[in-house]
Amino acid sequence: MINYNPKEWISFIFKFHKADTFHKLWKLMLSVSVFSGIIAYLELNHIKLAETTYIKNVGMMHNLLGFVISMLLVFRTNTSYDRWWEGRRLLGGLVNVSRNFAIRLNALNLSVEDKAFFKYAIAKYAFALKEHLREKQYFGKDNILIEIDGGKHIPNQVAVSITNKLFDLHRAGKITGEQLITLSTDSTQFTDICGACERIKNTPIPYSYSAFIKKFIFVYVITLPFGWVFSLGYFVVAIVPFILYVLASLELIAEEIENPFGTDANDLPVDEIANNIEKHVGEILS
Repeated sequence: MINYNPKEWISFIFKFHKADTFHKLWKLMLSVSVFSGIIAYLELNHIKLAETTYIKNVGMMHNLLGFVISMLLVFRTNTSYDRWWEGRRLLGGLVNVSRNFAIRLNALNLSVEDKAFFKYAIAKYAFALKEHLREKQYFGKDNILIEIDGGKHIPNQVAVSITNKLFDLHRAGKITGEQLITLSTDSTQFTDICGACERIKNTPIPYSYSAFIKKFIFVYVITLPFGWVFSLGYFVVAIVPFILYVLASLELIAEEIENPFGTDANDLPVDEIANNIEKHVGEILS
C-alpha cells in the first residue's frame, strides 16, 4: 500500500508513480493516437467527407452512450472499493481479536511455556492467513510449537492447535469452564475472519460483466475519431488517447483493488498488519 500525503497536489499532478495507470496504458494510448491520426488524415484529405454527410452524426451515439458507460464505471469502481474497504475492516478485526485474546490470556495464571505457545500461535495465524490469501504457504519461523501439514489449510491447522491447547489447559485445571468459553469465543473469531476474507478473494466480479466493460470502452474510444474529426480536426490525435486514459484507468483501478490482499501498490498493507500483530502480541505476553 502506498503511503502518501493527500494534501500535496503538485506531486500528484506532475509525478508519475509506478502504480499510475499511465505505465500500463501508454502503448495502447499511442496506438489509439496513431489510429486517430490516420482516420483524420483519410477523412479530411482523401475521402473529403463534407460536414453534411451522416458520418458526422456519429457523435450523437457517443453522447448517448457516454452516460451509460459512466454509470457502468461508477458501479464498477464502487463495487471494487466496497470489497477493498470490507477487507480492511476484516484485517482490523483480526488485529483487535489478536490483542483481546492475548490480553485475556495474559490475565490468567499460565506458565511461561503456555504463554510462549500462544505468543507464537496468534502471530503465526496472522502470517498464515496472509500467505493463504496470496495462495502461498507459511510454515513460520518455528514449527516445533505447532506442527504443520503443508498439503492442508494452514490457517485452520493453527486455529485447531489453539483450540486444542485451550481444552488441554481446561483438562489440566489451569483455566475454568467459564474462562474456556470466553477464550473459545475469541479463538472462533479467527476462523470467521478467515472465511470472510476468502469470500472476498474467491468471488471476483462476474467475467461477463468485466469483459463487457472492456469491450464497451474499446469500441467507444475507437469510434470517436470518425465523428469528432469534423469538429476537432487533428486534435483527435491527443484528445482520443486522453479519453481512453480516463476510462480505462477507472477499470484498471477497479481490477487492482477488487482483490485487496495481494501485493499490488494499492492493495492493503497486509504485511505491515501481520508484523504489528506479532509485535503487539509479543509485548502483551512477554
